Amino acid sequence: MVHPVPDSIETAAEPEPAPSLGLRGVILRGDCLDIMRTMPNQSVRVVVTSPPYNIKNSTGNGLKNANGGKWPKAALQDGYALHDDALPYDEYVAWQRECLSEMLRVLRSDGAIFYNHKWRVQNGLLQDRHEIVEGFPVRQIIIWHRAGGINFNPGYFLPDYEVVYLIAKPDFKLAPKANAVGCVWRIKQESNNPHPAPFPVDLAARCIESVGAGPVLDPFMGSGTTAIAAERAGVGWIGIEKAPEYVELAYDRLERGAGVQK
Repeated sequence: MVHPVPDSIETAAEPEPAPSLGLRGVILRGDCLDIMRTMPNQSVRVVVTSPPYNIKNSTGNGLKNANGGKWPKAALQDGYALHDDALPYDEYVAWQRECLSEMLRVLRSDGAIFYNHKWRVQNGLLQDRHEIVEGFPVRQIIIWHRAGGINFNPGYFLPDYEVVYLIAKPDFKLAPKANAVGCVWRIKQESNNPHPAPFPVDLAARCIESVGAGPVLDPFMGSGTTAIAAERAGVGWIGIEKAPEYVELAYDRLERGAGVQK
């Protein structure tokens, strides 16, 4: 069975066949730019996503310990299934800006993008991703305080936060009472997930609940976190992922974690 695309989303891309789980959305397999370009203007209400961070192209390779060796359990030392996470920085910035442009195009006039990324220091300078988000309608920066973690490097404090850029169209408003929530979100990191860089369902859920409606788009679906959060919230969704093994992982997690039944 092929899951239908939510009513307000049309695409020429062929959905990936999947188990009959009675889902409210579908994961389309392919390059996110190629697929988003087939989608009509203003067809989704909210985008919740966390792209690859290009961590292997950092000055310290992003995965080395204090002795110069790599963390033995750092899953990203081999990159993603179909992406090595090591683009030249200018190419990475250009790619992410193109992705954001497409996300903004398919976003409704009352919609918003929750774009999760990570700041880092490179060669003594702060990389706060302004090269990526400059010119986009950033309304707020949310701090995700990632409870937990461990640090073996005596030269640094434990890095325990990431950021979520709220990029909003002019008519966007938060769901009732969501404006009472602070902009520092204390949410535990994901655990027991074989994907090399998962983010927690609770983080995606907070974003979706803050809008209160769908359809939800995640162009970097990975292990299906945004889909699980959307299923639990009862809203339509569409995910895009090019790695077949991650698509399979996402549907498996949806079966186990979203309360759907075969």
